Amino acid sequence: MGNDYVGEMGVLKLTLHGRLVGYLAGFQNGRNVLTFAEEFTNDTNRPTFSLTAHPAFPRAKALMDEPWTRHQKLHPVLSNLLPEGALRELIAQGLKVHIDNEFHILSYLGRDLPGALVAEPMEPDEVPDSVLNTHGKARAVQLERASMENKFSLAGVQMKFSMKEKEGRYNLSNNDTLGDWIIKTPSTLHKEVPANEYTAMSLAALAGVNIPEIKLVELNRLENLPPINLPNEKLAFAIRRFDRDGNTRIHMEDFAQVLVKYPHEKYNSANYEQIGKILYEYSGDGLADTQQFAKRLLINILLANGDAHLKNWSLLYSDRATPRLSPAYDIVTTSTYITNEKQYALNLGKTKAWYATSYEHFEFWAKRSGIPWRAIKPHLDETMEKAKSLWPDAIKDLPMNEGHKQSLAEHWSNLQADFRIP
Repeated sequence: MGNDYVGEMGVLKLTLHGRLVGYLAGFQNGRNVLTFAEEFTNDTNRPTFSLTAHPAFPRAKALMDEPWTRHQKLHPVLSNLLPEGALRELIAQGLKVHIDNEFHILSYLGRDLPGALVAEPMEPDEVPDSVLNTHGKARAVQLERASMENKFSLAGVQMKFSMKEKEGRYNLSNNDTLGDWIIKTPSTLHKEVPANEYTAMSLAALAGVNIPEIKLVELNRLENLPPINLPNEKLAFAIRRFDRDGNTRIHMEDFAQVLVKYPHEKYNSANYEQIGKILYEYSGDGLADTQQFAKRLLINILLANGDAHLKNWSLLYSDRATPRLSPAYDIVTTSTYITNEKQYALNLGKTKAWYATSYEHFEFWAKRSGIPWRAIKPHLDETMEKAKSLWPDAIKDLPMNEGHKQSLAEHWSNLQADFRIP
């Protein structure tokens, strides 16, 4: 890149399970450059940073030998670690930075990100020469230790926060404590979303879907919430973080990261066959994970959840290296909030239409994903059996709004004969 002066940069040091992964330089002109540490790329026993950088993945080494450069936004593997929508707006306001200034938002959130990656601001004199020289003649500058003391407020849709539970109370986790629960406050746009999600997730679990611990929590048990608008409802939805085990971080990544897509591409840049194929080929137990994936695809139809996009499926690296399908999260009956919603988030067997989908589409999906249909069909049968025998009674005692229960029952009667629930 020659030796021209290319300006000032802040630098974040990226580590994974205490191992140096590399350095992220954020330039004043908005350019962001991730350079991997040689000791990391040369180690074939390294912890997995992302599936595309897994030693078994084609061209992983070549990919990591080159810096990953992007303008304004970070590379999708990092960009997808940051919150979207209202919560991002809240943080950007508090930090007094532009909502697209992802480098600064990452710098602020870097100690409690999803998964196990940690991003920490470096002192200018600690930045290695090799990093300064990769970018022409750059000068490292001190990054302000961002604080969110600024007063901000926001019209609330539903917000989610990482919180630490202690004796039944939940505290907004700060930089020194790891959150162990994700808490979703009620929405000012949609009615009783926490009860909806709790019900949908509970029904999914009854039909064989692997979910983390969930509960409904009274709002007065939440401490230190920023000043957000809340509706006149009493309950928030709580789901235990499966990327935390006490003070240990477990690495994870969602499928937008795996497929190197930005959050805004989460609905239109992939299909369920691609996810199935990757799970079958790279998971530590490809068969078990694709069987569970197929069950969840069916459950999303049965529960009228149109929001199972790329960011709502994740890989978990419990042994630090091998990907497995993570427990399910974000299963909500979205059709109760979105008029005329009748579709999946992504294509399944060339269709997105719930009411057109039958076993044939699942068979096509399995074939295209390279998974033997005979290994999938019995798991779909079992899911249907459980849903038919358990759901009609179970839903009576679950806290979903009565009107929502009615529209879900109506949805069940409109599905293809294969998937109808009496």
